[in-house]
Amino acid sequence: MFELLDASLAALLKDSRLSTALAQLPTANVRFQTPGTYAPDRATVSLFLYETRENRELRDPVPIIQPRNGLSVRRRPPLRVDCAYLVTAWSNLIGEDKITAEHGLLAEALNWLTRFPLIPDRYLQLGGLTGQVFAPPTLVAQMDAAKSVGEFWSALGIPPRPFFNLIVTITMDLDQALEEFPVTTVLTSYQQRSNAASAEQRIAIGGTVRDRANNTVRDAWVRLEPVGLTTVSDADGRFIFENIAAGTGVTLRARAPGKGEASTPAGFQIPSLTGNYDLQFPN
Repeated sequence: MFELLDASLAALLKDSRLSTALAQLPTANVRFQTPGTYAPDRATVSLFLYETRENRELRDPVPIIQPRNGLSVRRRPPLRVDCAYLVTAWSNLIGEDKITAEHGLLAEALNWLTRFPLIPDRYLQLGGLTGQVFAPPTLVAQMDAAKSVGEFWSALGIPPRPFFNLIVTITMDLDQALEEFPVTTVLTSYQQRSNAASAEQRIAIGGTVRDRANNTVRDAWVRLEPVGLTTVSDADGRFIFENIAAGTGVTLRARAPGKGEASTPAGFQIPSLTGNYDLQFPN
């Protein structure tokens, strides 16, 4: 994913509209190598990815629940990751001309990048970084007080040079999901105060009616037998029976025009041991 972010940033820095706005940046090369490991043959903007870390301020602790084949799929929310780049400018000139060219190119890169508080989708598409739930925000030229600039250049083994930081926050799908049955049974107990013998339990159950192709069926007639209660599925094929008693040998039966009949298997009981009350037409 980081290489796709690199490609998206390269697309942003090579936008054709730069030719009318800035002088050096349109023809400059864009590289992502460690500074000092190359001697460019032409003007180059280097973006060195020196750190990635979770953005805890943007962390979402609430899981995502999605329906899938009659089950509820619980997914971890996307991870928000700060990608910190060190941006430097390089020239193949010598002497004072080299310094002037590098300072000018660095200023143009700063000028252009600060125009994008969010990276537009067109650059993400060009870089292949698709599926971003949130448009990636950027922070440009925000110094990190916790980092020692002197130690950084010393670790790279090269003389210090002008730079600025670019931080881009991307969304990473952790793709970790747990399939589980949705909550379809609610148990409620009643009793008179200090009278355990008066305890009574009432139940609410819910399910979904589907056709043979697993599409939901609206306006299906659903009956609970032998209790004799009837309801109709809603626009999403869901139905609910409330305030019923526990029991065995019950049957949930659904009918709909052109669908035939669907019912629970023999020996079905309420509450269901699996928590599943869905009905599917065989035809």
